[in-house]
Amino acid sequence: MDFEYTFWLMLQLCISPKTAYRHTSYQKQTKNQWARDDPAFVVVCCLLLAGASAAYCVTLWHSLLSILSAVVVDFLLIGLAISSASWFISNRFLRKRNLPHHQVEQHVEWLYSFDVHCNSYFPLFLLLYVFQFLLSPLLLWRAWAPAALACVLYAAAFSHYHYLNFLGYSALPFLERTEVFLWPIGLICVALPLAVLFGFNPTRFVLSIYFS
Repeated sequence: MDFEYTFWLMLQLCISPKTAYRHTSYQKQTKNQWARDDPAFVVVCCLLLAGASAAYCVTLWHSLLSILSAVVVDFLLIGLAISSASWFISNRFLRKRNLPHHQVEQHVEWLYSFDVHCNSYFPLFLLLYVFQFLLSPLLLWRAWAPAALACVLYAAAFSHYHYLNFLGYSALPFLERTEVFLWPIGLICVALPLAVLFGFNPTRFVLSIYFS
């Protein structure tokens, strides 16, 4: 497993995601597939999730079974569902039609869709596992300002997730109208002021589900 490339990719996803996806074309040229053939990224993500979840469990005095939930349910199972839905939408509705005769018709690989999910999940992990953990003493206060800050944090995390999803599919030259992957950001922009207005605190809500 190529961990050096994995950590480089994780860094690029945070500071220059377009650079990360520009490397996708190199993958296609050298290995004739869009998806990664190295599980190192998934392995590292699972280990980081397990470590962050363990920190929450120790801090909040909760069963270590929450680690299994974070890795298996949040990252893998939900990721499989999102990847499958994105894979279906891309192949069914977003592929370019009426290609010139000299071009070979291409399809989105399911593994590539899962790669896109993993790529998008890493910055979300940093915001909602690491950064939230560090800010949790503030975010858990019963006041309007911490609740508003928590709402902004979650909105930023999920918006960035969907933006990276968009970049992942727009990197494929045989897809069009990939801006549909940005639509959830519009819903987030609508929900954010409402959540702030009503004093909803997503940090308290989520942690109460996992660690109540």
